[in-house]
Parts: sequence; structure tokens; C-alpha cells
Amino acid sequence: MMNSSIICIGELLIDFFCTDVEIDLVEGRNFQKQAGGAPANVCATISKLGGTALFSGKVGNDPFGHFLKQTLEELKVDTSMVVMDDHHPTTLAFVSLKANGERDFVFNRGADAFLKQEDIDKDKLNKAMLYHFGSATALLSEPFQSTYLNAMDTAKNEGEFISFDPNYRVDLWKNDIHTFIDLAKQGISFSDLVKVSDEELKIITGKSDLAEGTKSLHQLGAKVVAVTLGKEGTYLSTIKKSEIIPSVKVKSIDSTGAGDSFVGATLYQIAKQDPKKVIEDFEYLKKVISFSNKVAALVCTKVGAISAIPTLEEVMDLG
Repeated sequence: MMNSSIICIGELLIDFFCTDVEIDLVEGRNFQKQAGGAPANVCATISKLGGTALFSGKVGNDPFGHFLKQTLEELKVDTSMVVMDDHHPTTLAFVSLKANGERDFVFNRGADAFLKQEDIDKDKLNKAMLYHFGSATALLSEPFQSTYLNAMDTAKNEGEFISFDPNYRVDLWKNDIHTFIDLAKQGISFSDLVKVSDEELKIITGKSDLAEGTKSLHQLGAKVVAVTLGKEGTYLSTIKKSEIIPSVKVKSIDSTGAGDSFVGATLYQIAKQDPKKVIEDFEYLKKVISFSNKVAALVCTKVGAISAIPTLEEVMDLG
């Protein structure tokens, strides 16, 4: 039987959401603490659906770091590759929603930025079936940037299956979007599966047309591209075929974590088969994406990211 474990490498951080309505961080007084980090959300989804997920990253050896590790463990995510840093605090993000609909955002970068190659357990890395790189912060600075890209390069050279989500965040890259584009293209060149939003596709390729944009990603090296389109579904593209896979109608309350849950659901299903064969089977991929659309839609019906992830039974009940 194949090893179905999936390793997600990236950031694990605290999101402090301002619960005061339509106010900036200057005036905000009340905040809710939540576990955050895109790859952590992916891990949580895989585990909650019944898969095997390992998280690799660094947090501070402080109360916030212990809270994050405990949160993943309660979801049965393997945290043996979580490094507790004695020298840097856990990364924190503070977010509020202003009256004009824009976010007010302050990012206090901490331990996640200092993940080094020696922090990654190579034995466990070699035993994994799938590798997911979907960090919003990994490419921002050294040493994490080199650690991340080197891990992708190593996995590529060893013929492993690589999933990549560029996870563009305007608050983090607004002053250096060209660097983001260059680094995202490097990541795509290593990857078998690439998930992007329609906005990210346009930013990275400069093309508004879905077919033209995904063609550019295939030319960079991506075997399968999934472009999420919100309530419209997902544009699934391989080198030979493409099709929009519709989503299901739900009453959306909060889309936080929907993209990460989509990725987690996709990897959960791919891991049940031989990944290299799956990406050659367009009909199976359509079923995979249809399932993932349902998971993401259900996440939108509840507030929060990890707390909104459905169980396998809840997804199946959706029909």
C-alpha cells in the first residue's frame, strides 16, 4: 500500500481579527485569536477529511506557539516537524475591516521567517507521498525563501509530486509585486499541480483570458492547473484539456480559508491514488475538483478558517 502522507511546508501563525465593526486598527479594541497560516489550513483540511498530513514550519517557543501546535494536534495533524524557536517569537497578524470594505493589516513577522534547511526532517520528508508548498510568507525573505525553493528543487529532482499555491497577499507584496511574480514562476516551474485564483493568474501571467493564462503556466512546467473562480467554480486545465467545473450554491458568510480547504481536499483525494497517474486522467481530475469545490463552498457557510472545515460526511451529504 502506498504511503499517503502529505507534507505541507510553510507558516503557522496567529491571526488576531478585530471584532469591532467597520473600524481601523487605531480604533479597534477587541480582537479574537485564531490559528492561521495557509499550509496549516491545508493540513487541517486533509486531516479532518480523514487523510494523513504533516506540517513543517517554525513557531516561537511561547504561549502562541504552543497554542498553534496544540490546535493542529487536536485535529490529528502530525506536528513532529514543527520547530519551537527559542530566539524568535511566533508570527502575528492583526486584521480589521474598515468602513470602506478595505482591510487594515499589520504583520509582525517572527519565527516562521527563520526556518532553515537543517530544521526539516529529511527522513520524514523522503517518506512523504505528496509535497505541498502554499505559504503566503515563505518567499518574503531569507532564510525561509532559500529553504523553501531548495526543498522544491530537491523534491523535483527526486521525481516527487509537488503541489504549489502562490498565495498572493497584497498586504505583504504591494511594494514589490515584481519579485513575487518572479518567485512564483520559479515555484510553478517545479510543480505538478498549481492552484491559483483568477486574480493570481492575471498577476503572474499578465493575461485575463483563462485559457491563455493557464497555457503560460503549463509552459513554465505545471502539469495541472486549477483556477478558482469563487461561486462560478474552478477552471481545470491540463496540457491537453480544460473545463470549468461548477461549484454548488450556498449562502456565503465568510470565504476565509476557502482556497486552502480547496487545496487540502484536492490533495486528500490525489493521495488515495498514484499521483503521477492521476494527473494524466482528466475524468478523475474532474471528480476531484468537483469534490474540492463542495468542501470550499461549505467552508464559506461558516465563520473562520479551520473551524469551518467540514467532515467527509458533511461533504457527502451535500450530494
